[in-house]
Amino acid sequence: MGDFSKILGHETIIEYFKNAISMDKVSHAYILNGEEKSGKMMLAEAFAMTLQCEKNGNTPCNECHSCKQSVNRNQPDIIYVTHEKPNTLGVEDIRKQINDDIVLKPYSSKFKIYIVDEAEKMNIQAQNALLKTIEEPPSYAVLILLTTNADSFLPTILSRCVRLDIKAVPDEKIRRFLMEEKQVPSYQADVCVAFAQGNVGKAIALASSENFNEMKNSAIQLLKRINDIDLYEMTQAVKQITEYKLEINDYFDLMMVWYRDVLLYKATADANRLIFQEEIYSIKKEASHSSYEGIENILKALEKAKIRLKANVNFELLIELLLLTIKEN
Repeated sequence: MGDFSKILGHETIIEYFKNAISMDKVSHAYILNGEEKSGKMMLAEAFAMTLQCEKNGNTPCNECHSCKQSVNRNQPDIIYVTHEKPNTLGVEDIRKQINDDIVLKPYSSKFKIYIVDEAEKMNIQAQNALLKTIEEPPSYAVLILLTTNADSFLPTILSRCVRLDIKAVPDEKIRRFLMEEKQVPSYQADVCVAFAQGNVGKAIALASSENFNEMKNSAIQLLKRINDIDLYEMTQAVKQITEYKLEINDYFDLMMVWYRDVLLYKATADANRLIFQEEIYSIKKEASHSSYEGIENILKALEKAKIRLKANVNFELLIELLLLTIKEN
């Protein structure tokens, strides 16, 4: 855990939290909404650390007993709500860890703060159980729900929480951070930044991933030869992608960056603005025989594929249909 100064970007949300503390207008319930690795937990922890700081400022002092406990994640009045079942945050989790506990006053602090990660996994029963607490919370209670999909919450939950949506961090800010703080070479930083699309955590993860370059090369090689793949060879292509099933959204994003490069080159003929500049010959070739409509169709198909995966559609069938759409366009 760290304070606000350790967070890259998200200035608007940080300023909102600081003002709420300074003006003594801290809400009892917040929703931090944004994609995975976008900084939700860092923001929640910095806010919690500041609220519990013994100096009572709008930034933590990093020196008091509470701040030191917060950094080590053992501050007794900052509670991390967990769940045993991987895909569900159930009613018993909410009752035992929040509802039954929240009636007990803080151990040593002004507030009692509950951080609920993956809150979108709450089922309807769990949300209804939480609603009772949000409707009539003790004066010292603060709940922070971290989610990738705030729209999955009941309207009654949404109406009683302050919703803060995580915005993308500017590319240049992330690029500079990767190069200066993580010593990532510029060409690699460019790919990570483009691929992360404003998500700092994702950019950092990609920069340190040994598997990323292997996956990138796999995706590019497949797309470079997809027009020459016969239908009977499609099974092998599907098998190639299946190797990255656990990282399939990243694989799809790599494909999207490739086709955005093709679209950009077709529109501008400017190789300097490409992400995969080392593939300029193949991108130029692809752009020459692709239509604007065809490229747009492929990008839309990739977006649809990501949505369908969340609905547990048959994986191999989805990949095969996607490859056929790419081949047709």
